[in-house]
Amino acid sequence: MATISGDGEWRNKLYYGDNLGLLRENIPSGSVDLVYLDPPFNSNRSYSVLFKEKSGEESQAQIEAFGDTWVWSHETEILFTELMNGSAPNAVKDALEAMRKLLGDNDVLAYLVMMTARLIELHRVLRMTGTLFLHCDPTASHYLKIILDAIFGAKNFRNEIIWQRTQAKSLMTRRLPSNHDVILAYGKSDEALWNEEALFLPYDPEDLDEKTAEKYSQRDADGRLYQLTSLINPNQDRPNLTYEFLGVTRVWRWTRERMQEAYEAGMVVQTAPGRVPRLKRYLDEQRGKPFGDVWTDISPLNARAAERLGYPTQKPVSLLARIIEVASNKGDVVLDPFAGCGTTIDAAQSIGRRWIGMDVTTLAIDLIDARLRHTYTESIRDTYDILGIPQDLTGAQKLFAASPFEFERWCVMQVDGQPNEKQVGDQGIDGVIRIPIDNKGNSDRVLISVKGGATNPGHVRDLIGAVASKNAAMGIFITMRKPTKAMVEAANHSGVYTHPGNGQKFPKVQVITVEELLKGKRPDLPPTLLPYFQAKRRYDDGFEEVALF
Repeated sequence: MATISGDGEWRNKLYYGDNLGLLRENIPSGSVDLVYLDPPFNSNRSYSVLFKEKSGEESQAQIEAFGDTWVWSHETEILFTELMNGSAPNAVKDALEAMRKLLGDNDVLAYLVMMTARLIELHRVLRMTGTLFLHCDPTASHYLKIILDAIFGAKNFRNEIIWQRTQAKSLMTRRLPSNHDVILAYGKSDEALWNEEALFLPYDPEDLDEKTAEKYSQRDADGRLYQLTSLINPNQDRPNLTYEFLGVTRVWRWTRERMQEAYEAGMVVQTAPGRVPRLKRYLDEQRGKPFGDVWTDISPLNARAAERLGYPTQKPVSLLARIIEVASNKGDVVLDPFAGCGTTIDAAQSIGRRWIGMDVTTLAIDLIDARLRHTYTESIRDTYDILGIPQDLTGAQKLFAASPFEFERWCVMQVDGQPNEKQVGDQGIDGVIRIPIDNKGNSDRVLISVKGGATNPGHVRDLIGAVASKNAAMGIFITMRKPTKAMVEAANHSGVYTHPGNGQKFPKVQVITVEELLKGKRPDLPPTLLPYFQAKRRYDDGFEEVALF
């Protein structure tokens, strides 16, 4: 795999794969300025399930794009032993050993073990001026803070940020509703960058707190709010600043020349003859209202939000932009090892940071790629590399061997289809393409079946049958191996699909190989709806009209 190049040759990077291996193999020590991670954790499961003892007999944990869970398994046991016997700091070993005694072998401990290994690597890749932000919820935040103290050192703890992600909606009979997330912030050292200018919220003239409204109670001819403040120097022993101005002698803050210039510009005001002149200070020129560690002003994404992609754990871009602006500068490198639908990457791109994204599902990688291209236009594709996704037939075969389900998803996405969210049997259907048929939002479906192993004419006939039984328009059969003559003939005898909008005809069922897809060939289809989301394309000067995606 390619590694990060020197700053002069930098390209943003999107990695497919397990972030633990990717971090160890590809990211040099001290090369990242800011890390944000929002690791999946199924906090919706009851405590009695999360803390239940595990026998270790379950299958190896699979972290799916929408799975949101960790489980105790033999893999967890191996990683725990590796951490205890390896080069992890002694404080980390002590913390893990205590956690195991306290919690037992359950899903929470599995989560903590998996996270510890990754947090050690994330600490390694941070620069000394870097900061890490870990997004979690109250189910595990207190345990994670102990692990972070052991890795980063308690002295490098910056903040526990509380983000109110929703209003309390339901009445609970035994406890209060849960409506906040926790974001733990740690610096790599006491040199960690912290942008003071980014810690203020602009004042809203229409919604000022009582104290600010009382101060800024005057308006000029343009409607701008201002207050009058003192121009008297607190140090009275300044002979060079003692002079008469507008008939008043005082020790002033400014020289006579500067005072005169400000007066001529309308910034120095004398409300009546003989009164002490004062400075006009405008509200809109102030830094704003400082925000603390409880954030209630960033709303979660509702069902109609323009940036919403349908991703269950998606966070708003404004939340990530705030975090990135607080602890990095333009041109700095931002890393998200659980990139999901790419909100961190989108935010970093929008405010001039370089970025690295990682995710363990091909679905997430494809979604992020699509999001970037749609939001910033196709030209952005020249600024980043996608690594780990098959580029040739050998790569496709390796993906199939490693994870047949991810191979199926990848194939579906090659033809602009929506993959199944879960690995469930549905007459061999692995994804769906949608064809718009009118201006009212109606569409026909194209069913996709993927086979990475042995195939025969029966598989094609099964797809033909599924198209008929599900009242679909067409079917696409994707195969790793070259199709037999009988398979091609079965597809050729499946009939035709006539588009209701323009009467154009297409083969009802088509067979295409992975090798052909890699060479750029695509099925013969009408214009399709690209999957995932509706979004607005973002330019430097704003947004364009909503475009279907």
